[in-house]
Amino acid sequence: MFLPTTKEELIRLSWDSLDIILISGDVYIDSPYDGSAVIGKVLLNAGYRVGIISQPDLDTPLDITRLGEPNLFWGVSGGCVDSMVANYTALMKKKRKDDLTPDGINNRRPDRAVITYVNLIKKYFKNTKPIIIGGIEASLRRIAHYDYWSDLIRRSILFDSKADILVYGMGEKTILEIADSFKNKKDNKIIKGICYASKDKKEGFLELPSYEEVKSDKMKFIEMFNIFYKNNDPLNAKGLCQKQDFRYLIQNPPNFYLTDYELDKIYDLGYERKVHPYYAKQGKVHALETIQFSIISHQGCFADCNFCSIAVHQGRRVRSRSDKSILKEAEEMTIHENFKGYINDIGGPTANMWDMECPIQNDKGSCKNKKCTNPELCDKMRICHSNQVELLKKLRAIKGIKKVFIGSGIRYDLVLEDGKSGIEYLTEVITHHVSGQMKIAPEHSEEKVLKLMGKATASSLRQFKDEFYSLNKKSNKKQFLTYYFIAAHPGCELKDMIRMKEFVKKELKLNPEQVQIFTPTPSTYSTLMYHTGINPFTMQPIFVEKELKKKAIQKKVITG
Repeated sequence: MFLPTTKEELIRLSWDSLDIILISGDVYIDSPYDGSAVIGKVLLNAGYRVGIISQPDLDTPLDITRLGEPNLFWGVSGGCVDSMVANYTALMKKKRKDDLTPDGINNRRPDRAVITYVNLIKKYFKNTKPIIIGGIEASLRRIAHYDYWSDLIRRSILFDSKADILVYGMGEKTILEIADSFKNKKDNKIIKGICYASKDKKEGFLELPSYEEVKSDKMKFIEMFNIFYKNNDPLNAKGLCQKQDFRYLIQNPPNFYLTDYELDKIYDLGYERKVHPYYAKQGKVHALETIQFSIISHQGCFADCNFCSIAVHQGRRVRSRSDKSILKEAEEMTIHENFKGYINDIGGPTANMWDMECPIQNDKGSCKNKKCTNPELCDKMRICHSNQVELLKKLRAIKGIKKVFIGSGIRYDLVLEDGKSGIEYLTEVITHHVSGQMKIAPEHSEEKVLKLMGKATASSLRQFKDEFYSLNKKSNKKQFLTYYFIAAHPGCELKDMIRMKEFVKKELKLNPEQVQIFTPTPSTYSTLMYHTGINPFTMQPIFVEKELKKKAIQKKVITG
């Protein structure tokens, strides 16, 4: 069933009120790819009456008040992307399109959506029930952070929004504990995976440099971020506190990750895989074309690229669904009224990390002073694609499925590292699961920039490219690789882009169009470098391009 979003639906359900009302910056798609839908389904499955309001109108009370006031709490999310990233390009231009808004017009998601929605609730509901903020915008802005769009260090979004509790990370467990605490009047300050404001610091918690210190001292900002980043794994993280003005931000240790069994249950909650009818009438939602018949196979990513926020939000440990759960979801797709036989994607933050894990991580948590893949792959990480090969074969054998595509990016360095089944996996993908092109993300060609990004070397890209085209030739296929590159990353000078142009022309024999200008998003090491101009791993100064015109020139070197 859909979560209700209108009064008429409440009447049909014989609900006189709701326990929880969720507010989202995305249009409501009842899909495992919609974070608000997942949280709503988890709460609904636990017996709570949950409603949802998407992209409420800011100029009238009609949207925000149409479901009344919740009995327990409000849940607010900016959507599946930080609203500032959704609304602006890296060159600070307003984006015209939003694939998660009806008709694709970017006119419904406000800047700083979490803050705006909390204020909207408080405008029309005085002394209302507690407001809980979550999702990626809240999660990545939970401590003092650099904000690219204002070029300032901002306070925690919990303080700026004046919400009551912030849920960080993947919040399925945490939100159930919060709901139980309000329902049964328990102390919610002890719940893992939350932040809250306090007049006093917490005994036994690590104290971060204060907001005032990190705002004025870049070395203090680096110190703060290092402590913050190293305390994100549920098995070994400490609680944190940070003075912000006259109060303290308290960050409890992360909540435990879902077990494989719990993860399977999340994806077995009966999603409609459609836009809610109330919003479907308002126009076509382009994101549905991609996610409607795609499958999430795992959460988390151990690659830990420096420009990526997944490690802070989803975690560095990969948690995989069982093959039984994935196959069940695929079988259910075949009876959906809109299914034409094609699964658009199976993957997660990366396509080929499903069922890969490190026994040390699982026992003691992620290493605090060592990365899994950078500067080289750790020998403790179990890299094996054989189970993925078997899963893909089973998916293809399901009656009613014509083709299973892999749309998520593939970590080609992992394919090369897997001496037992890597080439078998690549052969399987080339033969059965590519729609003419395979996406990979080398991001750059120059060694010094790749090191700052935390990416694989250009030599592994060459090796993978040769393997790909060799296997295509053997399979009598005419498929090609699509490359994603980044311009103006910290440490990247114009001369580096000129060298990259030479590299792609000579080695890849193409003029790539998929080039992005680096966008500093909250809570990543690359953003730390951008703000400070310092490599936080060596403490040496690095070049950072901050002029918008010169960033555009870096991109045009490749695309022009």
